[in-house]
Amino acid sequence: MINYEIDNLDRQILWALQQDARRPFQEIARDLVISGGTVHVRFNKLQEAGVITGSTIQLSPEKLGYDVCAFVGINLHNARDYKVVLKQLFEIPEIVEAHFTTGNYNIFLKVHAKSTRGLHNFLIEKLQTIPEIQSTETLISLEEPIKREIPISEQ
Repeated sequence: MINYEIDNLDRQILWALQQDARRPFQEIARDLVISGGTVHVRFNKLQEAGVITGSTIQLSPEKLGYDVCAFVGINLHNARDYKVVLKQLFEIPEIVEAHFTTGNYNIFLKVHAKSTRGLHNFLIEKLQTIPEIQSTETLISLEEPIKREIPISEQ
């Protein structure tokens, strides 16, 4: 990772890519009145600096049959077990996010399941079979009214 100072042009490029990551560099360059090569070079520098960490498409879990989104707080028997548990959590596909946290839980998960029965099976057959886990608390999400990336202003 290199040390790279983001300037106004970088912010404009990032903003344009946040609006549509599939937009061709040449189109972005035309809008910003610069060359396509400049956008390409800036993009590469932002990647090397770790500002851009990837580009993905966003899938609709519901359209793919995952009707339940839940958050699971995990308490470990011992906080030192974090790395051991994390290795096991990586193997469970229903887990889409894991956070090592302060507060009431050692680990906080975001999970997608096809149904409440699927969530139940995930909890009983996968998560609670990990011996280092002392207890869990599950919260089912009823709606996700806000979902966004870190804001980058165009200017």
